[in-house]
Amino acid sequence: MSGPTRSPNHWLIAVAVVIPTFMEVLDTTIANVALRYMAGSLSAAEVDSEWVITSYLAANAIVLPMSGWLLTRLGRRNYFLLSVAGFTVSSLLCGLATSLDQLILFRVLQGLFGGGLQPCTQGILLDTFPKEKQGQGLTVFALAALVAPVIGPTLGGDITDNYSWRWIFFINVPIGLLALVACYVLVEDPPYLVAARAADRNNPVGFDTIGLGLLVIVMVTWEVVLSKGQEWDWFGDPFYRVQTLSALFVACLVGLIVWELRRPSPLVDFRPLADRNFAVGAIAIACAFAVLYGQTVSLPGMLQTLFGYDATHSGLVLSPAGICAVLLLPIVALLLGRGADARWLVVAGLALMAIGNYWLSQMNLDIGPWDVVWPRVVTIAGLSLLITPLNVAVYQNVPLHMRGAAVGLFSLLRNEGGSVGTSVAQTIRERREQFHLLRLNEYLDPLNPTLQEYLTGIQAALSPLTGDPATTKVMSAQIIDNLRQQQALSLAYFDVFWVFAGVAVGLIFLVLLMRRSVAEKGAHLAAD
Repeated sequence: MSGPTRSPNHWLIAVAVVIPTFMEVLDTTIANVALRYMAGSLSAAEVDSEWVITSYLAANAIVLPMSGWLLTRLGRRNYFLLSVAGFTVSSLLCGLATSLDQLILFRVLQGLFGGGLQPCTQGILLDTFPKEKQGQGLTVFALAALVAPVIGPTLGGDITDNYSWRWIFFINVPIGLLALVACYVLVEDPPYLVAARAADRNNPVGFDTIGLGLLVIVMVTWEVVLSKGQEWDWFGDPFYRVQTLSALFVACLVGLIVWELRRPSPLVDFRPLADRNFAVGAIAIACAFAVLYGQTVSLPGMLQTLFGYDATHSGLVLSPAGICAVLLLPIVALLLGRGADARWLVVAGLALMAIGNYWLSQMNLDIGPWDVVWPRVVTIAGLSLLITPLNVAVYQNVPLHMRGAAVGLFSLLRNEGGSVGTSVAQTIRERREQFHLLRLNEYLDPLNPTLQEYLTGIQAALSPLTGDPATTKVMSAQIIDNLRQQQALSLAYFDVFWVFAGVAVGLIFLVLLMRRSVAEKGAHLAAD
């Protein structure tokens, strides 16, 4: 079997294929801040606008695990070009939608076409760059996978505030067309994929309809439970929606795994998970992106609700971390190219992520914007340290004929980690807020001398303004209640960051189970 294709224009190819992938990853977060604007513009309920996000993620998740099967049948170049073209056209349709139903339908199409971009891009980079420079190639992909969700809320808020939510989708069109032309000229299939496609044509296998049906049910139920679980009170749902969907998810997932492992040409190939590095790396990247997305969702919410920031300014507080990622990723690629063990870079990255989240968990309500900027920078610096080494390590022992399936599974788990992190952050915040409200009530005793002293001070300040003792008393009680609500919400946000710090620490012990991973010229990429 032929080895990876070595193109003299590998950097040009890398830029061409990463651009549409950057836009696809960006679309997982850029629309979040514009949901209420979409609902108002399309005369729909704000709660229904959440399906704009859920539908995209579900469609994306359906395609990712079957991308290895699709690129073998269609050819990776053809599949990649089809994905870019379909993503561009569906983005245009999203911007032109005249109702929420249309927008959700076009977002499904956008997710279906966009799902092929990440695995194809990683596969192209792995095959285009020489083995000893694969870390450099995957660094370009890491820029898209890491920077896009970081700047998504900032860019989405700025576009929505200054133009229209429709431009969130329209900006994909010119960039997509440019990328389509560039990739049509530059991208070719390597010899091993050409041979695999020819072998598939000579030995055709019937389409796996049962596998596709099980996959659709698994991913749709999973995304709906994550998106609506907290709203429906999880397993306390009186209408048993969460319980039913969860049981259906588990049953169909088990059925999918058993069915696909018994097929000679599976739609979803789970065999890469048998490799220790791949399995551990996949879990690590899923949890790391859970921390990233959970923090990315929580910080703007905290800044807007507790500190009065608007969408644009809360996004600006998060932006310096993206600059840090751009500066640090090339250094990581250089270290990998010089033979650094990927495991220790991952461990260092996880340690920084834990420190950044713990730093955020120790904040209070007297902080300024820079008190949020620096912990965020530390967190993203940690993610920048680990994302490329993980991408290098997980594919080292995966055979070429399973690389497409491995990339699809890895991309799926990375994306689903983000969905889980968002859902976990929301659940912890809402439930811990109720907990802290109840605990703070214990100190609001009428016999508490500190409380009475504080109330007396407030009433003395309000009396000249109101001139009415009854009104003064009501306003004083309301001020106390507002403070209680504010303190409870702040403590709930800090609890979210504390949990994410614990997750990062726990991952360190998991990563130590991986085999040594280096990228040395002329050497095997992994050794026990």
